[in-house]
Amino acid sequence: MDLFKKLPQNIVETILCFLPIQEAARTSILSKEWRYHWIKIPKIVFIEDAFQLVIYGVELQPSQKKDVIRRHKLLTAIHQVLFMHEAPIHEFTLSMVTNISCFEIDSIMLQLSRKNTLKKLKLELISGSKLSLSNFTFHQLTDLHLTGCDLDHKPMFNGFGNLASLCIQETMVSRKTLLHILSNCPLLTRVSLNIDNSALQDSGNFTVINLFQCLPVIENLSIGFGVIECFAQDGIPQELPIALINLKYLCIKDICFIHNYGLSILLLLIKSSPNLQKLKLEILDDSWVEISERRDSFTLEDDSNIWLEHLNDFEIINMIYRNFELDFVKIILAKSPVLKKVRIFLCNEVARDEALHISEILRLSPHASPVVEVIVEIIKGSCPSSRSVM
Repeated sequence: MDLFKKLPQNIVETILCFLPIQEAARTSILSKEWRYHWIKIPKIVFIEDAFQLVIYGVELQPSQKKDVIRRHKLLTAIHQVLFMHEAPIHEFTLSMVTNISCFEIDSIMLQLSRKNTLKKLKLELISGSKLSLSNFTFHQLTDLHLTGCDLDHKPMFNGFGNLASLCIQETMVSRKTLLHILSNCPLLTRVSLNIDNSALQDSGNFTVINLFQCLPVIENLSIGFGVIECFAQDGIPQELPIALINLKYLCIKDICFIHNYGLSILLLLIKSSPNLQKLKLEILDDSWVEISERRDSFTLEDDSNIWLEHLNDFEIINMIYRNFELDFVKIILAKSPVLKKVRIFLCNEVARDEALHISEILRLSPHASPVVEVIVEIIKGSCPSSRSVM
């Protein structure tokens, strides 16, 4: 017990931050000195144990009633903890099932905003809970992660002046709302947008240029192909008005080379990122692409303008044995003088002899970098099944 009493406050806070909030609260029985330590921890995490959707408007079965009671207890506990908490809260995480109206979440956001100390906020809400942006008044916020939400654009909000990192995934958000969020966060350096394109369909003349003009200082960008596609109704420009000079890491998810916009989007971002150091592509199965949206051939009209002076790492996942993808890898090899590593993870439908053939083709293709290492693997499930290294 003497050891517990002598621990410095910062050590105590670190210990308690590693515990679930209910366990942290139970440490109050250790001693008088520990009775109120838990109400001063800067990091609070609430995670609902089970994610079982409750169907509202119908008579609940006993198991469903149990879910409702448990969820009510969780929300009550959250309000009690926030009411009792005496010190600044720097990080808050909530992962739970909610109903569509979700006024409880809005209430929690209002409680947190009154402290005005929050720096990191993570919400994982199952069932697409509608959130009002007007309740997000966190002037100190630097990191925001939203999953499974439905972002309401009305009323308008004033943005996050200090936000540096933003992750939005599996979220309903209109293009207008997304642009409003991005344009009101002037310090964003890290952005991850993994949003289904069906969630971005709304009226308005928004272009690809509008999207990237909202990211003037971006350094790390992970974006779904469908997000950019929704802003490409007027086509893909040859170049952006302002280069993404700070961008060092680019990941494009669910890209499809045979789609009319696939290669054009990729070339636009590469040519607009003069200081790019790492490029990662996650290829999507092309069976979803309509015939009218398919390109007839692979062309790189402006490949002479591509010169990846700083690229040192290139990764492509779920690559199919097609000339489209293979020719693009050749371009990367030929235009990257400091490239050190190329990792190609082939679709599990690719045969081992085809993988060896791809390795041989790339080995014989021109390399701008004398030290580049090319690794070709076939992925079976989540594990590589064969590997060829050049």
